[in-house]
Amino acid sequence: MPLSESILSPQEQKVKENHGQVVWRKGAENSRIARIYNQFKLAPSVVDVQRARYFTESFRETEGQPLILRWAKALYKVAEKLDVYIDDGQLLAGRGGKPGKYGLIYPELDGCFLKSFVKQARTRDESPFEIEEADIAVLEDEIYPYWKGKTYYEDLAASLPDDILKLTFEPEDAFTSRFIVNETSSMRSALQWVHDYKKGLTLGFQAIGDDARRKLDQLEDRGQDGSDAAAFQEAIATVSDAIILFARRHSEKAWELAKTEKDPARRRELSEIAEICAKVPRYPAESFREAVQSQWFMQLFSRFEQKTGSTISNGRMDQYLYPYYKKDAEAGKIDRDGAKELLQCLWLAMAQYVDLYVSPAGVKFNEGYAHWEAVTIGGVDPQGRDAVNELTILFLEDKREFPLNYPDLAARVHKDSPEEYLEEIAKTIAEGTGFPKLINDEEVIPNMIAKGADPAEARDYAVSGCTEARMPNRDTYTSPCPYVNLGAAVELTLNNGRIPRCGDELLTMETGDPGDFKTWEEFEEAFFTQEKYLIEAAFRQQAIVNRIRERHFAAPLGSSLHALCIAEQKDLHSARIPGGIDIGYFDLIGYGTAADSLAAIKKNVYEEKYFSIEELKAALAADFEGAEPLRQRLLRAPKYGNDDAYADSIALKIDGVASREAKKNQEATGVWQDLRYVPVTSHIPFGKVTGALPNGRRAHAALSDGSSAAQGADRKGPTCVLLSNYHTKHEAIANHASRLLNIKLSPATVAGDEGLDKIVAFIRSWCALKLWHLQFNIINRETLLAAKAHPEDYRSLLVRVAGYSAYFVELTDELQNDIIARTEHGSL
Repeated sequence: MPLSESILSPQEQKVKENHGQVVWRKGAENSRIARIYNQFKLAPSVVDVQRARYFTESFRETEGQPLILRWAKALYKVAEKLDVYIDDGQLLAGRGGKPGKYGLIYPELDGCFLKSFVKQARTRDESPFEIEEADIAVLEDEIYPYWKGKTYYEDLAASLPDDILKLTFEPEDAFTSRFIVNETSSMRSALQWVHDYKKGLTLGFQAIGDDARRKLDQLEDRGQDGSDAAAFQEAIATVSDAIILFARRHSEKAWELAKTEKDPARRRELSEIAEICAKVPRYPAESFREAVQSQWFMQLFSRFEQKTGSTISNGRMDQYLYPYYKKDAEAGKIDRDGAKELLQCLWLAMAQYVDLYVSPAGVKFNEGYAHWEAVTIGGVDPQGRDAVNELTILFLEDKREFPLNYPDLAARVHKDSPEEYLEEIAKTIAEGTGFPKLINDEEVIPNMIAKGADPAEARDYAVSGCTEARMPNRDTYTSPCPYVNLGAAVELTLNNGRIPRCGDELLTMETGDPGDFKTWEEFEEAFFTQEKYLIEAAFRQQAIVNRIRERHFAAPLGSSLHALCIAEQKDLHSARIPGGIDIGYFDLIGYGTAADSLAAIKKNVYEEKYFSIEELKAALAADFEGAEPLRQRLLRAPKYGNDDAYADSIALKIDGVASREAKKNQEATGVWQDLRYVPVTSHIPFGKVTGALPNGRRAHAALSDGSSAAQGADRKGPTCVLLSNYHTKHEAIANHASRLLNIKLSPATVAGDEGLDKIVAFIRSWCALKLWHLQFNIINRETLLAAKAHPEDYRSLLVRVAGYSAYFVELTDELQNDIIARTEHGSL
């Protein structure tokens, strides 16, 4: 159907009418928020080297000192020397780089790539960055020489044994990933994370620093050795002083600007900014505006501390900000519009920070300038009662009105979630921007309790990253996790431990020539042997990651806001923190693709005997050239995502083998990693190195994402997708974590009041099935095709990618094709 004849989502309608320009709600076209946005909307993303420069300068000065203390001193130097700006019109102070959209460099992580990065930063396909010549000189002449040979990436590559190395990097070129068992720890210093913002808001960093100084004095008075404890306490005191200094410099800047400001209204605003920054985060916040400013300083300063996957999330904002909002609203000091304006100032500050990946693999896994500082709303409170309040609904309204992709909104849902709340969620989903993503209390809370959490702390979890759940004072795992390519596992099975792109190199183990297999059971056993081998490799790889990270990274700010770190006097990146739940995860990439491939082999080769394994392998080697009839048979085979017992039983076995191997390898390696299905955008590069597969997928196309069906394979509607997910989980095995699930609907399906009722009913069904995660793209295929053909007219078009939304025209061609290829369901 031509786009002109389609029913459009509200987002599509706005994009069409305004030729891709961002549209503000009626009456807000000339608002403060629109004016701030216009200051950077057309600006390119630029590299800011200040953090890297001052961090490196400090590390040169502190050689030989304990790492956590070196880190705190480096952060103090950044706070002391970083250029300070306050954007015109902003009600909040604080930015981490140059005016406009900026990205930061973390040379301690992957500075070994800096020389190659500066040569291709402007021209790379994924998330290009502008970089000034003077900054290139700083990176090449000052920063790269110091970190060469000291980076985490180099240490990791040198630490991997040969059998793991060849699955991770090219043996002759350790700077190139193989995308078979892919480490992700060198792409960021830590996994996504959530601070205990409530602690910072209610105590303030003067009290946090004073407490550390008292404990330090006690250690010295007792004459104890206490060197590690002393370094920890000094680091907490130092980083507390650093964030206070950073805020004070913004206070001074605001007073400076106020003196020359001619507009009386703006002069008053700058004076108020100066007063607030002199107070928070040094002292406790007392008003809604002070609380938002204090939270932003904590969130922003975390960006200087480390490169966190998807950056630091915002936690349960509708819970910890609500007392301040309620108090001010009752006193007549703030109304809903005033609260939204302040929050939108925060979102604009977040939007100007752009997560910069230096390593070639990292940028491929996080396309579209991806960072998603999740704001968690709804759910239950620590006592198990529904937690929805006025601020919860305000966040949903704000998301419909604010046209950017910040923040990433995550709505917790439980079986007793109020109808009004679900209706507001449905309205927001129907807008078509991909917000909010849904997280299921009925699945997450029991999962956390099973892993040792107290019920109250499990109920108080916050969403972090794509789909993860964090308990800010109980979680202690920060090590980024490995990805396992299930498409490669199929290739390894078909080629006796080898994959075509690596020639005759034996990558895993020989499980036999499938041409010699007489039964499906023999082939199935060979596949599961390959799957187990890759999972064991992932655990061994992660054991090395966990062992070496603490000698490269420290997090004094994160530690200052974590109760267990303070109690045990241990840095957040310590290998073990007593009392912590130290459970990570590994991801299977291409779950639907692999299940469909095995189902197609079982049906066509072993049961119906339409063709032999040799004929299948020949067709795959030719990428189905001259073998279209064979490919059509593969495409017609049973597919995961259709509530088809044939295909789902195979997917269940893949999941079961992985879950049991997780438990087995946990005991063997001492590393606890749960099974997860969250690809971010890794299914794109994993697919690009994978040949044609027996589900009919052509060579180099994307693998399936998360626990979603393979692209176009889910033919019987979204309810069947839910049921396939439900029927393929091993609930009796504790070693499982989140499953990311994408659902794509035509806007006509959810149009009008009837459409909203359908969304609510669908959410209720998903919740009852106790599935972890759910998110939607509400968009017409014709819109996506038009956006590819005429990107200049669709610059504001948002789509749901993985656990985040991004601008469609900023994605690579491969990822755009992947989103287009997802099944667009016409009923719900």
